[in-house]
Amino acid sequence: MIPLMTSNRPITLHRKALLKALAEELPTDSIRFNCKITAIETQEHEGSSIVVVHLEDETVIKAKVLIGCDGVHSMVARCLGLAEPTYSGRSAVRGLAVYPQGHGLKKEVQQFVGDGKRAGFVPISDKEIYWFLTYSVSPQEGTKLRGDPEAIQREVLENYAKDFPEPYLDVVKHVDLSTISWAPLVLRKPWSVAFGKLSKLNITVAGDAMHPTTPDLAQGGCLALEDAVVLGRHVGAYVARNEGAVPRDIAKALSDYVEERRWRATWVIAGSFLSGWIQNGGSMWGLKFIRDAIFYTFIFPKLVNVANYDCGKLA
Repeated sequence: MIPLMTSNRPITLHRKALLKALAEELPTDSIRFNCKITAIETQEHEGSSIVVVHLEDETVIKAKVLIGCDGVHSMVARCLGLAEPTYSGRSAVRGLAVYPQGHGLKKEVQQFVGDGKRAGFVPISDKEIYWFLTYSVSPQEGTKLRGDPEAIQREVLENYAKDFPEPYLDVVKHVDLSTISWAPLVLRKPWSVAFGKLSKLNITVAGDAMHPTTPDLAQGGCLALEDAVVLGRHVGAYVARNEGAVPRDIAKALSDYVEERRWRATWVIAGSFLSGWIQNGGSMWGLKFIRDAIFYTFIFPKLVNVANYDCGKLA
């Protein structure tokens, strides 16, 4: 699920539908699946830098530019020397509930907060509801659930969410088991993004490869889309000036892209972590006062405003 903003109100979009729409704009066979990068090197060719990518199946790809969009544990990010993402102290369960006859709910977010855990759901169509649960747990404890959808659903219903209201439990009971997942929530430390090396010559990163963040502001997918627009704008301008060819000074285009994205990503990571940390803080009186009387009243509305960011047009 990806939240977007229309007239200052969030709307929800099925990630699968977005990916399908984007893929349909590409030439046939542009996407190669099940590819894992094992090594990256650079070579000089006629005065320009060429990136050589080695894949697990022994395929070798040579490219004038490498944009690493290879996720949280990015090989391209490691090539740039970026620090590995850090565990946030929380894990998340996500799923898509399906109501063949319709759920009859308003298209609005409902959230429930408990002792060290937070859950919620939002309809994305008349028959589908996206739901989530975040909770504090060691990554080792949660790993045992990975790959077992029925066990994940059972653990949510019988343990972590057993005291939550019935509407939430009913949504979990209607989950399509093929969509349920468990994962530790990780982030790249904000100062690693603010001051780290996000590009080198003709290599850079985008999306979770650059700025993995916790989902508490629902901005992960939005940041990736913004990256694509800003990157396309900078690279496109340089290519246009070079009459359609990739220029030798493409490194400057990538550097300009990085500098435009660096602080936006840094503040989203920091704000999202703060939001999750406070909302999952627990049930102690002091923590509840900070969350309910201070955070939700004064801080959270300002954090939510990050969704109103305008990255500009593609060209």
